[in-house]
Amino acid sequence: MKKRNMKMTSVVLTAALAAVSLAGCGGSGKTETTVVAGSADTTAAETGSEAESSEAAGGEAKEGGYKVAMISDTSVSDGGWGASCYQAMVDAAAEKGWETVYTDNVATSDYATVMTDYAELGYDLIFAPGNQYTDAVKQVAEEYPEIKFALLNGTVETDNIQSILPDAEQIGYMAGALAGLMSKTNNIGFIGGMELDTTKGKYEGYKEAAAYVAEKAGKTATTLDIVYSNSFSASDKGIEFAKAMIDKGADVFFGDASAVDSGARQAIDEYNAAQGSVKVFDIAQPADLLGQNECIICSQVTDNSAMVGSCMEAVEAGKLGGDVIYGTLENGALSAGAVSDLVPAEIKDQYNAYIEEMKAGTFMK
Repeated sequence: MKKRNMKMTSVVLTAALAAVSLAGCGGSGKTETTVVAGSADTTAAETGSEAESSEAAGGEAKEGGYKVAMISDTSVSDGGWGASCYQAMVDAAAEKGWETVYTDNVATSDYATVMTDYAELGYDLIFAPGNQYTDAVKQVAEEYPEIKFALLNGTVETDNIQSILPDAEQIGYMAGALAGLMSKTNNIGFIGGMELDTTKGKYEGYKEAAAYVAEKAGKTATTLDIVYSNSFSASDKGIEFAKAMIDKGADVFFGDASAVDSGARQAIDEYNAAQGSVKVFDIAQPADLLGQNECIICSQVTDNSAMVGSCMEAVEAGKLGGDVIYGTLENGALSAGAVSDLVPAEIKDQYNAYIEEMKAGTFMK
C-alpha cells in the first residue's frame, strides 16, 4: 500500500480509536462500525457518531477476511437513496462474510479526503454510491492503485474501479408508465437532486413513458413539472417543491433526490390528510418502499446488493476493475416493486403489461 506522511481526518481516526475501545469491553463476533460525520474535518463525537464494532474501523481483519467502506453525502437513514445503498452494502457483505463501515453526511469538498483515509486504513473495497463521487474516486484510485473502488452510476474504465450502472432510462420508463396511467390532472412532477447524467436519464424516461401511456389511454397529453434541489439531503426543499407542484396541479410524483424525496412525501401525505383521501401519489426508488408513506403507490427497485456483491466477488478473485456491471429489467437487476391497493385493478394490469413490454424491448416501439 502507498504510505504517506499525513494526518488522517478525525472522522475515520476517531472510529478506529472507538473500535479499539469497544474491543476492550468484551465485544465478540463480527460486528459493524457506523461513522456519522458532518464533514471529514469534524470529530465523530461532535456529530453524534456511533461505534458498533470492535474490528471494522482500523482494526486488523481476520485472516482471509475482507472489509468494505461506504461514503455518502446524505444520511444512511434518509429513507431513500442513502438508506437503500447502505442496506445494499450491508446485505452483500453479510452474504460474503465481509466487514462494513460507512461515513455519511460528507461534504463535497471532503469526498476524496474520507476515501483517502479508508485507503490508508487498508479497506479492500471503497463503495461510492453515486455519479457525484466520480472525480474523487478517480483521484484516490490513481493514488492508491492497490485499493479497489465500486462506483455506482459511474462509467469509469480504470483497472481498480468497478463501475455499476443501473439503466436510468428504464427506471424512468417504469415510473413514467405508472404516472401516466394514474394521473387525473395530466400533470406529473419530478424532483431531481442534481443534474447528473443518471438523473437526467430517469427524467427523460419518466417524461416519455408518461406521455406515451397517457396517449394510449386516450387522455390529454401529460405535462411535467421538474425542479432540481441541488442537494440530496435538504428534506425541507422537498416539502417546499411538492407543495408548489401540488398547487400547480401535479398529482403523481417521482424523484431522484434521496432525503429531498422524503420531504416531498411528507408534504404529499399532509396534503392528502387535509383532503380526507389520497389524491396525490408518489413513486419511490431505489428500494421497495411501499408502506413507508401512504402516498407511495409503487417503487422502482434496483438490486444494488447483487451488483455490489459482484464487486466483492471480483475483489476476492483479484479481477475487479476496468469494466461496467449493468443493471436492467432483462437481467433482473431492475424490477417494479409491489403496487398499492390505491391503484385500480385495471391499471395494475395495464402497468404490468407495460413492464413486460419493457423487458421484451418492445415498449414504445
